[in-house]
Amino acid sequence: MDMLQEILIARANYWAYIALMMVGLYAIIVKQNLVKKIVGLNILQTAVILLYISIGAKRNATIPIIEHGHDSLNTAVTATDYINPLPHVLMLTAIVVAVATFGVALALIIKIYRQYGTLEEDEILEKM
Repeated sequence: MDMLQEILIARANYWAYIALMMVGLYAIIVKQNLVKKIVGLNILQTAVILLYISIGAKRNATIPIIEHGHDSLNTAVTATDYINPLPHVLMLTAIVVAVATFGVALALIIKIYRQYGTLEEDEILEKM
C-alpha cells in the first residue's frame, strides 16, 4: 500500500490532467449550450497539451546544445543528458491551432445565435 501511495503522489500532475480531461469531456457530452461545449473542448485541448509538455520534461537534463571546447572533445554525447525539444515545439503549434479553432468556433456560434436566436442545442434542432 505504501508503494502505491508513492506512485500516486509522484504522478499527481497526471491525475490533474486526467481530471481536466474528464471535465472537458463531460462538458462536451452533457451540456446543451454551444458555448459551454466549446469551452469544454478548449479545456480538453489544454489538458492534452499540458500532458504532452509534462511527458517531455526530464529531471537533471539540460537544453540540447552541445558545447564545444577542450573538455567536450574527449567525452561522448548521450541523449539522456538532454531534454527532447520536439514535444514542446509540437505543443506550441497545438496552442496556436487551439486558439484559432476557439476563435472560429465562437464566430460560428455568433452566426448561429443571429440565425436561430438561441444557443441551446435542442432548441436549434427543433427550429431546423
